[in-house]
Order: sequence, then structure tokens, then C-alpha cells
Amino acid sequence: MTTARDIMHAGAKCVNEGESLQRAAQMMRDLNVGSLPICGNDDRLHGMITDRDIVVKCCAEGKDLSQVKAGELAQGTPHWVDADADLKQVLNLMEQHQIRRLPVIADHRLVGMISEADLARNLSDEQLAHFVENVYATSG
Repeated sequence: MTTARDIMHAGAKCVNEGESLQRAAQMMRDLNVGSLPICGNDDRLHGMITDRDIVVKCCAEGKDLSQVKAGELAQGTPHWVDADADLKQVLNLMEQHQIRRLPVIADHRLVGMISEADLARNLSDEQLAHFVENVYATSG
């Protein structure tokens, strides 16, 4: 059985909820990623932030990136998967919520991320096509 731990990118980095969006953007640049998990001082997942969130919810609103905290964009309950979840559970969760990046948790701590690139390396062509169709499907 293939698990989330088997396909994830280990060593995912969090931006602390108290860090500025400027720092989050710098981390994204340095890590060459388009999203980051937001973690609290308790080192637990509090949300996700994307480069698009920064542009749409801060830059486009004329806000100062150095003054807005990452935690201000952590809205709702973040979706995540247990490291021991099987691949079918991973795909179901990502498809159901139409998400392209999924934090992987073990012992209440972030241990990795699953992205589309990770799926592309681990799925058959048919599985990948099904995933893309469901995640990018528009409603209505």
C-alpha cells in the first residue's frame, strides 16, 4: 500500500503565523514554492498561504507586506492528511476539496507536503488524468 509518507516531499517549511507577508514571500522565493503552511508557536498547522493570496489579499488592496501577518490569511480549517493515509485517501481529499497541495501530518506535526508534482511521479497516467479533471473542474 502506498501511503502519503511514500509520495510526499519531506522537510516542508512553515511560515510562522506572526511573520509578515513579506517574509512569507521571501521564503516562497528561496524555497521555489508557490505556497507555504502557516504554523503557530505551537508548531502546529494553522493554515496555508499561497503567492496568489499575497497578491490578491494584500498587494491588490494596497496593504503593506511588511505589516500584514501570515496568520491574518489563515482562514478556516486547513485540509491535511495523516502520513499513514493510503494514496486513495490522499486523492479523495484533494479531489473533494479541489486542492493542489496537501500538508502531511504525523504526531500532530507537519512532516511534508504533497503537490501535483509528487502525484505526477507516483500515479498512472489514468489516475493523474482523473485527478486533474476533478481538481480543475468548474462547478456550474
